[in-house]
Amino acid sequence: MRRLFASWAFFIVFLLIDFYVFQAIRFISEGWNPRARWWAFICYWTITALSIAFILALIFTSTDQWHRLFRTYLFAFIIGIFLSKILASLFFVADDLRRVLQWSSVKLFRFVKPGDISANDAGIPRSVFISWMGLVTGGGLFSALVYGFGNKYRYQVRKLKLHFPDLPEAFRGFRIVHISDIHSGSFTDKVAVQRGIERIQQQQADLILFTGDLVNQEVNEMQPYVNMFQTLNAPHGVFATLGNHDYGFPKGQTKEEVEQIQLLNAQKVKEMHQVLGWQTLSNEYRIIELNGASIALLGVDNISAKANFPSFGNLSKAVKDMPDTSFKILMSHDPSHWNKEITSRYQDINLTLSGHTHGMQFGVELPGFRWSPVKYLYKQWAGHYREGDQHLYVNRGFGFIGYPGRVGILPEITVIELT
Repeated sequence: MRRLFASWAFFIVFLLIDFYVFQAIRFISEGWNPRARWWAFICYWTITALSIAFILALIFTSTDQWHRLFRTYLFAFIIGIFLSKILASLFFVADDLRRVLQWSSVKLFRFVKPGDISANDAGIPRSVFISWMGLVTGGGLFSALVYGFGNKYRYQVRKLKLHFPDLPEAFRGFRIVHISDIHSGSFTDKVAVQRGIERIQQQQADLILFTGDLVNQEVNEMQPYVNMFQTLNAPHGVFATLGNHDYGFPKGQTKEEVEQIQLLNAQKVKEMHQVLGWQTLSNEYRIIELNGASIALLGVDNISAKANFPSFGNLSKAVKDMPDTSFKILMSHDPSHWNKEITSRYQDINLTLSGHTHGMQFGVELPGFRWSPVKYLYKQWAGHYREGDQHLYVNRGFGFIGYPGRVGILPEITVIELT
């Protein structure tokens, strides 16, 4: 019943936005050739009708037989159209509010005398400029989303040096490759994925750390790529922890049933880590030794400050019985964990590595300026952060999910050199 209600609500909102945007198209096309105007109308409503039909098909019918690549791009295409129309309509809403305020100032408050309004504003019509701006902006967003389809395998190597006064001397110059959010269930191009794996190996890291979300929902998604990821290696090993997607999104009658299935899914992912030759740190630690010195590496299962994500991690369990070391690195998938307890209760953890956000796969990154819609959900969403002597790095993700592309926020391979 809830699914039916949500579907009809989406359908109504979609149509309301469409009719609203269509008024702008009607207005700016008044001077066009009648045939061109007619074709513009036909194209607009045809795309709208097809979008609604496909959305309903995705909701109410089994699409398991659809080609996964077709289904993924179709869904992204429809959502891109919907978001573009929403963005365009914001301009029209702003102009309508302007016209309401102008009308009220004339008719109700007499702030402006009727004779002072120009002939062009008689009847207070929709502004041609704002109508065009709305359509161009919405079209720009849609074009950017389509362009982003080609960026999802453009792996970017980001290198940074982090200085820690209490780092053992033997570990100065120690290189860590940090990857996160592989999301193997989204991959469609084995050759491109292989290029990414080769770029990881080219960094000649001392240690490779993976901070969760190996799959989208089921461990068998990783099967076609096992041979590729088995080639990852480093002198001090490859370590992994779990992300929220590694638990899956099961349905059950009770919370206990859901959690039981999630833990079973997580166990299967841990077994896949073993097949890959990776060591899983599940609320536990390992000591990394080099030339008589040592540092501690900790890993926790997913811990989130967001209520809608599973939190099976236990940092207190991970540090229990851990020998005293002067330097500690923590792998924790969700960056909201950092402010939830790490910066307040575990101030001896020097470096935390996270992922999860993907930078929302959409944003702007320029020298001195970064923006993504995800910043309104996560305080730390991409790159390097510091509070006092504690550091956090949030990887932008190796893979992708949902939207099969990236705009401005490219897939990332991080190389951290400890100094």
